[in-house]
Amino acid sequence: MSKFSDRSKWLEERRNAGLYRQRRIVNSAQSREMFIDGHKLLNFCSNDYLGLANDKRVIKAFQQAAEIWGVGSGASHLVSGHTKAHEELEEALAEFTGRPRCLLFSSGYAANMGAIQGLLSSADHIFEDRLNHASLLDGGRISRARLKRYMHRDAHDLDNKLSKVSDSKARKLVVTDGTFSMDGTVCDVDAIAEITHKHNAWMMLDEAHSLGVIGKQGCGLADPDNYSVNDVQILIGTLGKALGTQGGFVTGSEELIETLIQQARTYIYSTAIPSAIAVATLTSLQIAREEEWRRERLRELVQKFRIGATQLGLKLLDSKAPIQPIILGDAHTAVKLSNALEDLGILITAIRPPTVPANTSRLRITFTAEHTDDDLKQLLSALEQTAA
Repeated sequence: MSKFSDRSKWLEERRNAGLYRQRRIVNSAQSREMFIDGHKLLNFCSNDYLGLANDKRVIKAFQQAAEIWGVGSGASHLVSGHTKAHEELEEALAEFTGRPRCLLFSSGYAANMGAIQGLLSSADHIFEDRLNHASLLDGGRISRARLKRYMHRDAHDLDNKLSKVSDSKARKLVVTDGTFSMDGTVCDVDAIAEITHKHNAWMMLDEAHSLGVIGKQGCGLADPDNYSVNDVQILIGTLGKALGTQGGFVTGSEELIETLIQQARTYIYSTAIPSAIAVATLTSLQIAREEEWRRERLRELVQKFRIGATQLGLKLLDSKAPIQPIILGDAHTAVKLSNALEDLGILITAIRPPTVPANTSRLRITFTAEHTDDDLKQLLSALEQTAA
């Protein structure tokens, strides 16, 4: 009998535990309202924070660029896939983040994996926040460096763990999310950067859920006026969240980027994102920087939601981000509540282990600048009927 014959049993166990994952068929463009499996739903689980994924200006830029560049890049950046459009986007992202160079990747996941793997080996040490995204943890594992996880946002615990490394020749890399995707909490960049510098280590900050949303012109937590490459040596961003397109990037020093071009396997062996996507992203980046009302609207929505949810007696985490989780604990409870909300026209998927720690299953509510006050009232009304 094949050793893989236990798959049916394993899948059934996942169903029984409330952990079974299923895809939904979306029949419309990404927006605050979407048609899913034939039903119109208010969407409160997208990472399209600024509402740019379906912006007419971004679409027009993509369409015009496709006429010039086609719809595929045909090869990796190092073969024949790196175009002038890619180069211009890398230059714009480097300027936006206040760093000398930028390197595009096919996704944020690939950027995180490639940056860590490209810098570390089995002789080195990596220190990661316990709530880091899976891509950061997987990057640490694939690098073969000695991985230590410190308590969430705990600079003191990080300091203690770094102090125990006695090998002065080993590289030490501290890796953290900026805004944590499942909790909405944010990294204390000052504290982590200070501890990192104290131990002659490097800091890698993943701004996937911060860029476009936080800071001056949406520059994120690592404002270039306050943090240079001497403070935060590696900065990661994604294009598929606030910027509304697709891909990921690393910014940093000239030496860092050249090292990753030589060493990062997810860069070397991946087909480049389409040039038309790069051109569209230049447009969305400009909009994100110039239209401050989008960030103001997010802040307003979050404030109103937290007031309303608190009045309903719902327990919220300490988050000012457009990520507002409601912790439920049990996976079955999270799925049941998600289904009940869908019956009322609200789309919020249940987040369960292993995405979050055991017994912390939740509804992860996210806002976009497109959401209206009526949308928010409908959400709170549905929560009152189902969760309060």
